[in-house]
Amino acid sequence: MVRSEAKTVKQYLEELPQDRRGDIETVRTVILDNLPHGYDEVMRWGMISYEVPLQRYPDTYNGQPLQYAALAAQKTYNALYLTNVAFTGGEDRFRERYERSGKHLDMGKSCLRYKSADDVALDVIGKTIAATPVDAYLSAYEKARGIS
Repeated sequence: MVRSEAKTVKQYLEELPQDRRGDIETVRTVILDNLPHGYDEVMRWGMISYEVPLQRYPDTYNGQPLQYAALAAQKTYNALYLTNVAFTGGEDRFRERYERSGKHLDMGKSCLRYKSADDVALDVIGKTIAATPVDAYLSAYEKARGIS
């Protein structure tokens, strides 16, 4: 899969092959267990998205909710998009913690690519997701956009 037309997270998970579903569900559970209050889990852009609802912050650059993280099964790998790592300037810290975990890191600016949930430093992911409350994320967003 590259982009899903599923309207709900449940539909998205059901359309995945069983082996991919388990890998996505494992990482999703870590995200949900650590997601700070105020972010919503929805389907957007063909993937599971964790975002700041427009009711909380309507003045975005594209009129869409601000994405905090996202999870998707791509054609040959799974992807976890950690937008908070890029916005908050925490990329170096994240890479350092991840490498200390002993797991192989395959990551672009904010996209962590993995084949299996066994390949992921789940404790590092949990801490990274938990690290940025909505207010801090909005402040980082505004600073990045030159708003405040």
